[in-house]
Amino acid sequence: MTLARRLVAEGLGSALLLAVVVGSGIMAERLAGGNVAIALLANTIATGAGLVALILMFGTLSGAHFNPAVTLSEAWQGNVPAREVLPYIAVQVVGAFAGVAAAHGMFGEALFCASTHVRTGPAQWWSECVATFGLLGVIIGCSRSRPAITPFAVGAYITAAYWFTASTSFANPAVTLARSASNTFAGIRPADAPGFILAQLAGAAAATLLFCWLYPAAPAAATVGGTVAPGDFADTAGLTHLPEASE
Repeated sequence: MTLARRLVAEGLGSALLLAVVVGSGIMAERLAGGNVAIALLANTIATGAGLVALILMFGTLSGAHFNPAVTLSEAWQGNVPAREVLPYIAVQVVGAFAGVAAAHGMFGEALFCASTHVRTGPAQWWSECVATFGLLGVIIGCSRSRPAITPFAVGAYITAAYWFTASTSFANPAVTLARSASNTFAGIRPADAPGFILAQLAGAAAATLLFCWLYPAAPAAATVGGTVAPGDFADTAGLTHLPEASE
């Protein structure tokens, strides 16, 4: 699979993910009649279901990261070449903003509008650290033990994390940045985004260290010296492992 195709898949998947998150949040808030719990429940169900569908759709193409924290973790594990990390993150962020614009357009909102939704403080930051730690744990643990269930496990975890974290589990730097441009139910004030992102990266780093120790990578013919051989790429979704075609 060429890098160009994988980048398009990552960008498109990130865009669709944000369209689901933001669009369902707008719809939920409009229909809930002021009941925030019902709005959050609707937003949660749509996000969890959409995430499963998107991972199944794009997992065999790009690995379905849709998340800079996941890409950095995969690179740390030797599954993503260093030269591909920045392109992956760039398309994830651009795609996420495109998804926000798409959602706003569907509901007659301005394409971008800075959020005024305050999300800050130690409890919120700790929530994001825990949420991202758990997400990376699910990804690493499932992809190394039961790869076929990874998309469903990720969707189920995010559905749960919406409710057991005070921050409603952003767990994704690209999502956090893009949601700062949405003054809707799913938004986050731009000034609060850096704190979330730092907490997410800390949680991802801790999870990568712990779960790679708990689930040692099995030796395979495709590895050289314990790292992925040139020409292979990471499949976070655990659906397949394909050789990269020459550019």
